[in-house]
Amino acid sequence: MKSDKLKKVRNIGFVAHIDAGKTTVTERVLYYTGKIHRMGEVHDGQATMDYLPQEQERGITITSAVTTCRWRDHDIHIIDTPGHVDFTIEVERSLRVLDGAVMILCGVGGVEAQTETVWRQARRYEVPTIGFVNKLDRPGADFSAVMSQIEKRLEIKPVPIQIPYYQGDVLKGVVDLIQMKTYLWNEDDQGGSFEVVELDDGHREEAHLAREHLLETLSDHDDAIMEGYLAGDGLDPKVIKGALRAATIANRILPVLCGAALRNKGIQPLIDAVIDYLPSPQESKPAIAHMRPGHEMIRIEPDPQGPMVAYVFKVYTDEGRRLVYLRIYSGELHAGDEVMNTTREDSEKIARLFQMHAHHKERIEKAVAGDLVAAAGLKDAVTGDTLTIGYDNIVLEPIDILKPVISVAIEPKSGGDAYQRLMNTSAKLMEEDPTLKVHEDPETGQIILAGMGELHLEIAVDRLKNAFGVEINVGNPQVLYCTSILESARVEMEFQKKLGEAMHSGRVEVSVAPAKRGAGNQFNIIPALSDEMNESVMLGLTEACLADPVWGYEVVDIAVQVQKVVVDDKTTSQGLKIAAQMAVQDALKKAGPVMLEPVMELEVMVPEEYVGDVVGDLSARKAGIEGVVIKGKDHVIKAFAALSKTFGYSTQLRSLSRGRGSFNMRFFRYDRI
Repeated sequence: MKSDKLKKVRNIGFVAHIDAGKTTVTERVLYYTGKIHRMGEVHDGQATMDYLPQEQERGITITSAVTTCRWRDHDIHIIDTPGHVDFTIEVERSLRVLDGAVMILCGVGGVEAQTETVWRQARRYEVPTIGFVNKLDRPGADFSAVMSQIEKRLEIKPVPIQIPYYQGDVLKGVVDLIQMKTYLWNEDDQGGSFEVVELDDGHREEAHLAREHLLETLSDHDDAIMEGYLAGDGLDPKVIKGALRAATIANRILPVLCGAALRNKGIQPLIDAVIDYLPSPQESKPAIAHMRPGHEMIRIEPDPQGPMVAYVFKVYTDEGRRLVYLRIYSGELHAGDEVMNTTREDSEKIARLFQMHAHHKERIEKAVAGDLVAAAGLKDAVTGDTLTIGYDNIVLEPIDILKPVISVAIEPKSGGDAYQRLMNTSAKLMEEDPTLKVHEDPETGQIILAGMGELHLEIAVDRLKNAFGVEINVGNPQVLYCTSILESARVEMEFQKKLGEAMHSGRVEVSVAPAKRGAGNQFNIIPALSDEMNESVMLGLTEACLADPVWGYEVVDIAVQVQKVVVDDKTTSQGLKIAAQMAVQDALKKAGPVMLEPVMELEVMVPEEYVGDVVGDLSARKAGIEGVVIKGKDHVIKAFAALSKTFGYSTQLRSLSRGRGSFNMRFFRYDRI
């Protein structure tokens, strides 16, 4: 593959709030590009990308799925991501390796809770994005309202390049504002063809106003557009597309298209927009790596002839075999290659390479810069690892992993080797999903499964039982609390004891203080120490925060400073580590420890007649009501509530709203009980 071929590669993901239509859009894209020959529907459990039994039963996407299709002589690598907040790690690791994204918005719901979450994730990784307003065929759909919500809630300028075309109340197609033509889809061939016609009188004025807005916005970013716009010249569509592409890749605007995927309208222009406005690997932001030992940053350019650099973004166990998903950033990777895992400082061998289509594998002999592939044979690589050939001292930036907030106790139903089998299969689940944690409680001896929400745990338990065949009993959900402090404290601690055959000694003085809520723990060692001693003291500080001295919960949001370290001929690294750990633990006792619990952000959508009952129920749960917003015929109640008060809320909401209400919940922060 020559480097100029990279210009015809797109690595994109579909991201959105749950039930906005990501998988339905993906299904149409695969059908119209010829990748599949029959469209499956999410509600029938037949969607190509929802291949897990748990996805097919529930009609939602749980795990990100990878596929590749061709359009206009371009290779488009696609990741279809989940929309449910419990599986946000799937979106996080997908955006980490993508060059562009398509954000799907519901024409009725607009910018919803998880829409904001995935938007923030895309901004964090600086992923250029285009928007697609879906479900405009539904009653209550309002394209203009969605544009207003994007500008207000996502804080970016939406630039519609299409507007919906209605005949009466029926969505028939879209008006293209660049060509100033109307696209009308043929309903006899499942939307496989569409007719391009001139604007009619009923839509001409609206289209011209929308085009004016498009050109005015682009004028702020492109001099050629400004000159042509001010001169009143008819601008060449190629010039407009070039300006749109440049502003999109620079993350200055959000081009927005529209349609109705379930009705097979608007998909082909969306695929064109992916090619026209989203970057190739050569145009996207280069991957950043850190060189050891100095940790200076270097850019990894997408050069097929360069040293091979790949990033592990997903691990999945398929029929008992471990598949590791890779993004190739540079060079070539061949089946049979020996690679260095620089994260773990170990070497492994690539047994086989596959191009993936959901869970179907197509064996390939090599992958090159820009590819998303799966590899078999890697036994130790996990999400976030860097694999190289030709480099042995660089590590790509890792993914931020959120901490679990809820747990259940699990136990094997039978004795014998069932315990070890449960722990082994749990380890495989944790490899697949870094936000799942399984450990044995040292006090009770129970096996604790922790995750991001009730659905997250439900799916994990389901997979343990059905995918891995482990029979288990499951306890009730429990909240995972944390600890922080209210005051400052300073403690000096000396450790001197014989451990084994050696005497260990250390003396450390530390100060602790509260940090800003949500800031995490901050460690600072003031005295100048050798690398070995510095590492030992830091290890003592971090281990001291794993369990507070009062309740045994993880310690968060504190600032720790090592004020003094006494070093003499008796001092050992192990002694310093233990002294630092003891000093922090004693300081925590004196600094007013407090328990923190997970606080969740809720958005509850109900018809107007049920608002009073729902607000009353939320108040009874001690939720803080932020406000009520009208969205079409529904009212959206925004509130914050302790996670412990939300257990069983879905059942209660169905009862209060006679099945017509829905809600979304996401982790907001830890706060004081």
